[in-house]
Amino acid sequence: MLSVEGMAIPAVKMITPKKFSDHRGFFSETWSRKAFAEAGLDLDFVQDNQSLSAPVGTLRGLHFQSPPFAQDKLVRVTRGRILDVAVDIRASSPSFGQHVAVELSAENWKQLLVPVGFAHGFVTLEPDTEVLYKVTAPYAPENDHGLAFDDPALGIDWRLPADKLTLSDKDRKHPRLSEMLRFFE
Repeated sequence: MLSVEGMAIPAVKMITPKKFSDHRGFFSETWSRKAFAEAGLDLDFVQDNQSLSAPVGTLRGLHFQSPPFAQDKLVRVTRGRILDVAVDIRASSPSFGQHVAVELSAENWKQLLVPVGFAHGFVTLEPDTEVLYKVTAPYAPENDHGLAFDDPALGIDWRLPADKLTLSDKDRKHPRLSEMLRFFE
């Protein structure tokens, strides 16, 4: 019981689980191996991650892991709102260097499936935003990489001026696409 929509880059998918509401609140099956497999998405998630970002403008990314620990990610918001971005870093892809940007929120209940071969990041659009995401490989520090969020070649509109963004020191130092090693040929 979920809706799967293709995006401008077909490998990236928008997932909307069914939500059942009544006077008590709601119930939603946000992940079901069977339902996803029936929709053609056969994924083996091994870890759940959760982040809380207090200020508006917290930017996390653009992150990815290289093989053999490359990750598919299923991203959703349980409180607040984000602009979620996936950048195609598959060197042989016709959409190499292009990105998809979508708004995910607790209200719209959408999830973004970011496949292996994409750098992923998001910026918070509301205070105290919580993001949960499932991944198909465990965290591997030696395979942890990033891409510059402000690379002009990517042309990402983060919706906020650069001086209003809060980033980690690590996320300010990622290479541009033209400087990055090609992990996904």
